[in-house]
Parts: sequence; C-alpha cells; structure tokens
Amino acid sequence: MIDFTKSKQYTLSIRLSTDGFSFSIYNPIHNDSLSIIEKEIDTSLSLTANLKAVFHESDFLNHPYKQVNIMMASKRFTIAPLDLFEEEQAELLFYHNHQKRENETVLHNILRKNNVAVIFGIDKSAQTFLNGQYPEARFYSQSTSFIDYFSAKSRLGNSKKMYVSVRKDGIDIYCFERGHLLLANSFECTHTEDRIYYLLYVWKQLEFNQERDELHLTGILPEKDVLMSELKKFILQVFVMNPATNIDMQALLTCE
Repeated sequence: MIDFTKSKQYTLSIRLSTDGFSFSIYNPIHNDSLSIIEKEIDTSLSLTANLKAVFHESDFLNHPYKQVNIMMASKRFTIAPLDLFEEEQAELLFYHNHQKRENETVLHNILRKNNVAVIFGIDKSAQTFLNGQYPEARFYSQSTSFIDYFSAKSRLGNSKKMYVSVRKDGIDIYCFERGHLLLANSFECTHTEDRIYYLLYVWKQLEFNQERDELHLTGILPEKDVLMSELKKFILQVFVMNPATNIDMQALLTCE
C-alpha cells in the first residue's frame, strides 16, 4: 500500500503512448516497491485531452513527488553520435529523419556512457500541460531508457545481442556488441509475420551469427508462442526477458 503522505520521498514515472498511459510510483526507501498503474486512453481525443481526463480522475497524480520522469513511447526518435551532436542542431537533425508535425517540441537526452544523443518529439500542448503540473519534470524518450538498460545487459558474455521491444503497432530494435550500440530503429507493424520479417532483415544486415548471437524480446507479445517458434527456426538463442513488460519504467529510475 502506498502512503501518499510521504509522496515527497517518491519518484513518479509516466509513460505516454498510443497504447495507453502507464504510471509507476517508486519508493527508494523500499527498493523493490515499484507500483505500476495502467490507464486506457480514448483514441478519439488528443493526447492533452486524455492527460487532462486522467489527471482529473486520478488522485495519486495530484500529490507532490521528489522526482517526476515523463517518457514518450513513440517511433519519433533519432540517434546522433555525441561527438557530432550540437544542441542548436537537434531540431534540424530530427526533421531530417522525421516528417515535420505541427504543435511538436523537439527534446533530447544525452547518454554519455553510450556516447549518443537521443533526439525525440513530444506534443507541445501535452508538454505544456505536464510542465504546469510538474515544473521540475524530466522528459525522456523511451529509447533512452532502453539503450541505457540494454547496453549494460549486453556487456555480459561475448555474443552480439539484439533487443526488441514489441508494441501494439510496431517494434523497436536495439543491437549491441559488448555495450556498444550498433543500431536503434523502429518499424511500424501489427502482424506477427511482419515483426519476424523486420527482425530477420536487421539480423542479416548486421551479420549476426545464427547460432551464437542472442535475440531478447520484451513488451506486449501477442501470439508469443507463434513468434518464438518461428524465430527459433532461424535463430538458436531466442529469449523473452523477465519481466517482459515495464523494463523501460524500471530503467528510467537509473537513467543519466
């Protein structure tokens, strides 16, 4: 049970995605106390309208917190080597890879351990609303927390590793060699056969070894058994991460 009279000691993390909103409340005094709350959204409403509705009906969002992390789960991100990254060029770089959208703010996260900058977009109205609720909030791309977490995991052993986060309408692929990021990319796909196609395409492009290198799956896994059995026809080392969901929310707690 969460004692909200002590909320000023807690960290609130919010994940915004087209699948819905997720909230985690973390009490650092009890290291294992990560409470996850899921909220469905009305797809006919804007992101900001959905946020306002959730804040109106959810008392836990109206308490003061020690730290608030807000994470965008979306394919609208791009990666730049830190050596070549200049803050004033972030928007230019981002819109080189993504079509311009009205009412969008371009933000970035710096991952010094991985020597990359993650540049991402967030709805301007939603950001303004959230800043009004939590002026000290930190904004992240979901890919930031994944890269931070997966890069540490990938240092174990000598094999190259592919990590795949499965969403309802797409997949995000992160590939590493001993902690070094080789690729981060997103593909829109809703069917299992399409997911398999993109995974194997990237696997082949990066010349991963079918017997030695590893594929790790996380996220919402529809038709998990079909996905696993098909992938194992081509890749020997296929695993579902434990836990399979909310790894990004946990990773956010230790992000730079």
